[in-house]
Amino acid sequence: MKWEKQKLKDVCELAYGKSLTADSRIPGNYPVYGSAGEVGTHTNYLIDGPGIIIGRKGSVGTVYYEKRNFFPIDTSYYVIPKDGNDLRFLYYKFQTLGLNKLNSDAAVPGLNRNVAYEQSSIYPPLPTQRRIASILSAYDDLIENNLKRIRLLEEKLMIEYSILEEKSKNLKELDFSNFVTFVKGIEPGSSYYLSEKSERTIPFIRVGDLSKRGSDIFIEEEKSKGIICNSEDVLVSMDGTIGIVKYGVFGCYSSGIRKAISNGVLNNAFIFCYLSSKKIQSVIYSHSKGSTIQHAGSSINQFKIKLPEEISLNDFIKFSNPIYDLMNNLLKQNTLLRSARDILLPRLMSGQIEV
Repeated sequence: MKWEKQKLKDVCELAYGKSLTADSRIPGNYPVYGSAGEVGTHTNYLIDGPGIIIGRKGSVGTVYYEKRNFFPIDTSYYVIPKDGNDLRFLYYKFQTLGLNKLNSDAAVPGLNRNVAYEQSSIYPPLPTQRRIASILSAYDDLIENNLKRIRLLEEKLMIEYSILEEKSKNLKELDFSNFVTFVKGIEPGSSYYLSEKSERTIPFIRVGDLSKRGSDIFIEEEKSKGIICNSEDVLVSMDGTIGIVKYGVFGCYSSGIRKAISNGVLNNAFIFCYLSSKKIQSVIYSHSKGSTIQHAGSSINQFKIKLPEEISLNDFIKFSNPIYDLMNNLLKQNTLLRSARDILLPRLMSGQIEV
């Protein structure tokens, strides 16, 4: 069947989110969405999920898909499909419309609804929309399942780490710096940021990219000055949003991030658990400085460890290494899945590939 050129206003309504106030809250465990994604829980403006949320102010044109009931706040729109259009298809279609480029150029970036409504594209009939959505969502479902597995594996590691920590509670406290070196990242300057990948470039990881475990910004590899992390390395943020602990990241990393390098006694799984523990997270936050932007680099000097006895530590290393490797492999699978999906996405949305 024929694809038709239509304006966005012909296929959906962009409804305004509501103001989030303390007296509008009710008990519950529902995600609250703004333009920057999920920002909390508990308000009485509940939208039945699934749904699409689009950034209206601040992070303009960002697109999120939420399967659960959710609350859109006033920095966002939520999408109401019109008859003959599939919600999940529209989610993928929005990713090709370039809504992030429709900035109002105000002091606070904004997406004008009337401007967005005038964006034209081609849309297939409903049966084709559903087939396309099922193909693309199959990739996202696999990615989501892998992330669930990773979370379970991380929880498993943390349980074993807490048992090891309990066994060591009566041992002598030592400086963590005796066993791990923290290497600070660099800041080449935004003038060297590149949006296109090439053979000469390398991803540049900023603090905000750690949650995504990747970056859409690149720099020339020679500008990295050898400050590079690989997927097995453990990273921790010390500026901005402090205390983020991640692995599975490749690229040059910013000055707000530290890479933890073991001297050989501790493995990366132990370092990940140590930095993620409530005790060390508390040290990071209690030694942070700054009113608007937090800086916690000095907290590293306060890191202490009660080194487990050799037999117990070796048992943990033997147990944790294959789990840590599996976690990394699942992340690599997700990278490949996202790459395959992103190659298919524009081709399916333009009708290049028949379904």
